[in-house]
Amino acid sequence: MPRPARRPSDPATTLRPIHAVWQSEKMVGTGVRQAESERTFYRRLLEVGREGELAPLLDHALALIVESTSAQVAYLELHHDQRTGAAYSRAHGCTPEHVETIRNTVSRGIIQATLAAGETVETPSARDDPRFAARSSVQQHEIDAVLCAPIGRPPLGVVYLQGRPDGGSFSPEHRDWAELFATQLGLIAERLHTPWPERESVDHTADIRRRFLCPLLIGRSRALARVLNEAANMAPLDIGVLITGPSGTGKSALARAIHDNSRRAGGSFIAINCGAIPVALVESELFGTERGAHSTATQRTPGKVAAARGGTLFLDEIGDLPYEAQTKLLQLLQDRQYYPLGSSQIVSADVRVIAATNVDLRERVEKSAFRRDLFYRLNIVAIEMPDLADRRDDLPALIEHFAREACARHGLPPLTVSRPTIAVVQNEAWPGQVRELANVVETGAIRATAEGATSLHPHHLFPTRPPERAGEILDYREATRRFQRRYLLDVLTDCDWDVPDAIQRLGLARSQLYNLIATFELKRPKSSV
Repeated sequence: MPRPARRPSDPATTLRPIHAVWQSEKMVGTGVRQAESERTFYRRLLEVGREGELAPLLDHALALIVESTSAQVAYLELHHDQRTGAAYSRAHGCTPEHVETIRNTVSRGIIQATLAAGETVETPSARDDPRFAARSSVQQHEIDAVLCAPIGRPPLGVVYLQGRPDGGSFSPEHRDWAELFATQLGLIAERLHTPWPERESVDHTADIRRRFLCPLLIGRSRALARVLNEAANMAPLDIGVLITGPSGTGKSALARAIHDNSRRAGGSFIAINCGAIPVALVESELFGTERGAHSTATQRTPGKVAAARGGTLFLDEIGDLPYEAQTKLLQLLQDRQYYPLGSSQIVSADVRVIAATNVDLRERVEKSAFRRDLFYRLNIVAIEMPDLADRRDDLPALIEHFAREACARHGLPPLTVSRPTIAVVQNEAWPGQVRELANVVETGAIRATAEGATSLHPHHLFPTRPPERAGEILDYREATRRFQRRYLLDVLTDCDWDVPDAIQRLGLARSQLYNLIATFELKRPKSSV
């Protein structure tokens, strides 16, 4: 059986001339029909290479590999932009629901194994293969023959083939064709410089960053742009701000940026964690202590409010402030005056107060754990930090930033970030938000350097996971739910929350769309109109 030509040594060559292919392989014992099939395959592959745009290229490429292998289901995924990790995909022979399953659950282990190893993964029967049989989705869809080949070197995507009309396996010839097809497609895609869809490539924060300095919040997503725009509008005004959002999303970084862009930038930025101070010390920590105020007060000690004079006082985790101390804080916010502990002399407070919390203060108020009047005094202007799940477009830039930062901090050689790493990170849940991602990347950078690697790969971030399970730690139901939420949010964001447009794109009834928005607790950004 003849074998197609292997990868060309010259990356600038899209495909070797056909006569060179035939000269490099001896056509012995093949038969006229088989030789004609191979000749047709090479000619068609050359025709695909003439495409000048990426979208038609992928359409024609997928049609070619389906025709050549007779695969019943085919899925092509291409992570074209190494910096943003933007993915483009095409599918054949399956419903949209099945495509979602392939992309997020059924084949995710196979696809991630292919990306991580840079090698073809093949099985005659996934449901009987010990590597994949335990997956409920594999059994549910009765997946047998699978062939998954990496696109390009290093991998920037995969071609995933599933099922044969006769129920048999893919032949060695099919594997050779799939590998040649994937390699050449990678070279062709690299040669093209066609921009990706606007929502993947646009930097929503560019205009805002020209007027709002915020180097610690990395990204370009629409969700981050909303936050920066709100902060930019509030920074020049000498009013309080309440920043909400999950722990690890960057509330402290935003508070610092508001200070740095305010008229108080020349003053001090003093941060205090309200949940880390013992109840008995809250008052003295905030307002200071006069000598003799208590048995250990041997000298006068200024508090954080005095230290922040002329600048900004940042009260982190304000929801954990003891109830007894909330009255004193309320007086400070209302009157801009306070009494140091043990003093009868009132002191004026020239500070701007920014508070942050990861809890629902309204709920605390209803449970009588937080003063209602203090809540209203703090909640003059509120900015909600988005969950990292709503900032997926920012993940590639965040990974590169944290890798670069870790290398500089520890004196390590610079590291690049591989495409498979970006793909794996984008499929993670990251419950610890940006802080968790930073810690994982830092540890991974240290492992990579110790290994002598020059790039950050998935096994550096997740060393305890088998390659075929990289990036998949959720069960089928939860993984599907997370994908549905992310996909729905992507569509709504792309059409700027135009409900009729979203209904048409999703193929849903209006009531179904509103029910899904409520189920997934999706919120329209305040900057969208």
